[in-house]
Amino acid sequence: MSPTQASEENSQLKVGLWLIGARGGVAVTTMAGLIAQQRGLSSNSGLVSSLPPFAPLPLARWNDFVVGGHDIREAPLIEELERLHTTSRVLSPTLVEACRSEFEEIEKRIRPGTLWNVGERIRSLAGPASAGRSSGEDRGAKAPTAKTGEEVVAAVRADLAEFKEANSLDQVVVINLASTEVSPSESNSWPTKWEAFKELLPTADCRLPASSLYAIAALNGRMPYVNFTPSLGSALPALDDLARQRETCHAGRDGKTGETLLKSVLAPMFAARHLEVMSWVGHNIFGNLDGKVLDDPANKQAKLSSKGNLLGDILGYDPQSHISIEHIESLGDWKTAWDHIHFRGFLDTPMTLQFTWQGCDSLLAAPLVLDLARFTLLAQQRCEVGALEFLASFFKSPLGEGDQSFAAQYERLLAWAT
Repeated sequence: MSPTQASEENSQLKVGLWLIGARGGVAVTTMAGLIAQQRGLSSNSGLVSSLPPFAPLPLARWNDFVVGGHDIREAPLIEELERLHTTSRVLSPTLVEACRSEFEEIEKRIRPGTLWNVGERIRSLAGPASAGRSSGEDRGAKAPTAKTGEEVVAAVRADLAEFKEANSLDQVVVINLASTEVSPSESNSWPTKWEAFKELLPTADCRLPASSLYAIAALNGRMPYVNFTPSLGSALPALDDLARQRETCHAGRDGKTGETLLKSVLAPMFAARHLEVMSWVGHNIFGNLDGKVLDDPANKQAKLSSKGNLLGDILGYDPQSHISIEHIESLGDWKTAWDHIHFRGFLDTPMTLQFTWQGCDSLLAAPLVLDLARFTLLAQQRCEVGALEFLASFFKSPLGEGDQSFAAQYERLLAWAT
């Protein structure tokens, strides 16, 4: 029996994959990748959950998934799919054609998202359906009458419940793929327990960002929540408390797909060889919508904080470092990272390591989204609650405790699987 057959025989559930930011490049590539797996149009290259160690697990089958989502924009899914094919040159014509009919069905399952505390750069991208659903203060509520965070959560919960019921789903996993929000400055002062924290929601000046309201809606409905973005999401003690009370799970934060992935592999090498890293400079350029949002300094800071917190944890000291992110529109969905590492060798001799990483942003992220959906759904099925620390290898700023070394993180995933 092949690994795929073993997984398919073990899984019995019909599951929903709800994507926040459903019209973005990562989400659309995730949908196309799922269809490719369902129809045998591609190999399983890039899918961690398809590796042999995970074959015995009763993971959800590709054909078990039904996709829906939220988005603040209104451009048809097929437009983003064709852009990935024509502009970024990463999807085959065969796959684009295979997706058309299925994308028409997914379109019917996408609902207007919320603009609550997302920041001005993200707000500027909204279509009429979302922009017209602002509260009286133009704070961007999900529903026309929503004037509090509590009402936004209620509207999102209603969308999720309708999706589950209409498609006869056994379970739904919610994955945040939306653009990076501005980080709220006061989050460290919020209550750490859910009973006290929920008192923030009914107020008209609720400062919770959209990503956290989505998380609350999912967790309150006993649906696992995964934050693939640097936004706050469920990375608050009170939301972990909520997840445990509702007997569900969550994971995040900020998918680790490129430059930071290499850092988590290379930094342990310097530590193990007792080579002092004196400075580590990284320069990133890319041209997609995420890059456009990160061109705003307020949004960029949240991303830089997520990318920059790894070296000190691994090395045990903080070398001089600098990270830059620049939006270069002509690159489309392709991104390039150039890193310069200045380190001290034997007899105090300065040496240099440089690397260049180039890849398609959406194609690096999409398989991880599918992996996270399968692993998180199985964790829920196993009645695991709270932050899923064994998924740390997928994130730049993983929730919970543990070594930031990629090898150590992957070993934790293998240990969980066995």
